[in-house]
Amino acid sequence: MEQKEVLMRDTLAIKTARDFPQDTNSHGTLFGGRLMAYIDDIASISASKLCRSSLVTASIDSVDFIRPIRENDAVTLEAMVTWTGRTSMEVLVKVTRENLMNGAKEMAAISFLTFVALDENGKPKPVPKVVPLTEREKWLNATGEKRAQMRKERRVESEKLIRFLANETESVPDL
Repeated sequence: MEQKEVLMRDTLAIKTARDFPQDTNSHGTLFGGRLMAYIDDIASISASKLCRSSLVTASIDSVDFIRPIRENDAVTLEAMVTWTGRTSMEVLVKVTRENLMNGAKEMAAISFLTFVALDENGKPKPVPKVVPLTEREKWLNATGEKRAQMRKERRVESEKLIRFLANETESVPDL
């Protein structure tokens, strides 16, 4: 029997890595693509803790690079499912950098991703409801519906853009 509800805190996943020279760009900071791979990885673990099934990344809704992660910094990613739909879930990833020489920590990035749970045939399947307990969790959960609506609107616009770009003619769609 599948679970109907999962505590938000039970979806928490944490990953820490060190920013080595091979992970940095010409500015001596962590490659954005490397950080995005870390984000998708930890978010998928959090999402799996909710649905306990196969899943796919439906979208990386946003990645906001706030501060650079410098060579030899530690980067810690904390992921948690913040909102659930019928077959999808929103995952928040908070990225913190730590200067390992002096211990200074600060938020470096934040990201929201959407995952869809899959059944054994690769079809979307219902997910348990995520249950917030703390005030912070309740706020993240309550504001999730608005973010989900924005994702739906953005997807419609993306589909229009895809149709336009796939069209070999020079006709421009109505704005």
